[in-house]
Amino acid sequence: MAPRKPSNPYKFPDPMDNDILVGHQDVLNDFVVAWNGRNEHPIHPVWMLAGPRGIGKATLAYKIAKMVYGNVGDFFILDNTRSLDKDGVIKPDSKSISVYTVRAMIDRMQLSSMSGDWRVVLIDSMDDLNTSASNALLKLLEEPPAKTLFLLIVHQLANILPTIRSRARVEKMRPLSMAQLRELCDKFLSSANVSDETLRLANGSFGQIASMTKSGGDALYDELIECLENPQCDSADMMAIAKRIASQPDLHKILLDAIAKYNLAELYPVATHAISDISRLNLEPEIALFKIINQIKKCL
Repeated sequence: MAPRKPSNPYKFPDPMDNDILVGHQDVLNDFVVAWNGRNEHPIHPVWMLAGPRGIGKATLAYKIAKMVYGNVGDFFILDNTRSLDKDGVIKPDSKSISVYTVRAMIDRMQLSSMSGDWRVVLIDSMDDLNTSASNALLKLLEEPPAKTLFLLIVHQLANILPTIRSRARVEKMRPLSMAQLRELCDKFLSSANVSDETLRLANGSFGQIASMTKSGGDALYDELIECLENPQCDSADMMAIAKRIASQPDLHKILLDAIAKYNLAELYPVATHAISDISRLNLEPEIALFKIINQIKKCL
């Protein structure tokens, strides 16, 4: 099988700079009503925006933040790219948000607001806080500072301490519809010709579509399906695809999408376990993926 041309690179705006919010109007409206009526009824200081990755939670959080904070000095952002080590040095490639980052934010908040107005703390995401950082944040949320809004982005509610959840107003955000995904594709991927199949694979996450398009995962999935359905496709062809998928860990789960496409429910737990073992046991990924592809093809 001839290799496909790699997808063209695409650039997407950072949520901080993105003014285009598609979906989640209900959550935004709820906040606007609460914010506009804060003088009659105190607004809840902690809003938890929960839902799958890539559906626009951060875009919504920044949109809300811009409505609230007085100036740049009143806006505190905690994420992996701003995580601090014990010496106060930023580690932009950190895999978690450290307790030192939370403590530094708390220290800065001891100062008076630069504008005398509202301040915002945005954490993207709560899932990335290590245990010590979560405990430090909990102490702050037990007695939130006056005129301070906390916007907490959450990918998996099960990862969050119940004591933190109990102090927040939890907004469960839904995956995007096919129509909403298509609208975002038209805005940001107009030249990519994103197929309906790719939209379906995204499970309501535009972030997943963007990731697949940038990495060539959409084209690789099409090639996988072509191989599976082609009776002339042999072991060498399957191994070639397995190697290309193996080189991008984020794409390993497209094999699960292929299993779902063909309704091979009996293969799903076996394949899920095998993919998990690749990173957990440091296995040769191309061998494990080849075995899954071969199992799928034998079932067709």
